[in-house]
Amino acid sequence: MRIVVCAKEVLDPDAVNNYALVGKLTIGADGKTPEVAAIPRLINAYDEQAMEAALRLRDAGVDCITAVSIGADQNDLLKHCAALGADQIVAIEADTQALDGQVIANILAAYVRHSGGADLVLCGRQASDDDQGVVPALLAEQLDMPVAPLAKAIEAAGTTLRVTRATPDGEEVVEGALPAVVTITNELGEPRFPSTKAKMQARKMKPTVLTPQDLGLSAEALQARTVLMR
Repeated sequence: MRIVVCAKEVLDPDAVNNYALVGKLTIGADGKTPEVAAIPRLINAYDEQAMEAALRLRDAGVDCITAVSIGADQNDLLKHCAALGADQIVAIEADTQALDGQVIANILAAYVRHSGGADLVLCGRQASDDDQGVVPALLAEQLDMPVAPLAKAIEAAGTTLRVTRATPDGEEVVEGALPAVVTITNELGEPRFPSTKAKMQARKMKPTVLTPQDLGLSAEALQARTVLMR
């Protein structure tokens, strides 16, 4: 089984909240970009739990886990995924400020196809910066795969996937055939921490670096349909 984990780098939510509480979170001259030079960036927490879900499947015998991220400099995020246990790390270089959810989904889908496909694509339920949570569904549509959102547990047996979903009405268990896209929610539980040895080994792993053009995407596929005005 090949699992692709989609990860996004975000501003540290705790730091953002602290700046907002003391009235120091300001918007730049363009009217739409926060001035965040002093705020650290890290992996989106839900995506880290998606990585944990992949590792739990690895413990049960998964062959390959690939972590992929889109952005200008994703080295720290991807090295963190490598330290956790990703077999491959992939950076797709693009200006994320100019992309919307549809374009992000187009790029990720193009990567999955370009790399030979995936049996399972795992994403966090949403990103802590925009909280939209639309990319996984759009990605599933692009890949013509079913999507199971808000998973708190996943099990794979051959080509069958069993997902326990956390819904407002309680747990819901669904089964379906692979391949599929699944979004992971925080009910999965605390993600593991990488060991010092794993961090040192991850420093030596070099990501595969691609561009949208390498993936054969047209200018139309890279044209955002939703543009932030202010």
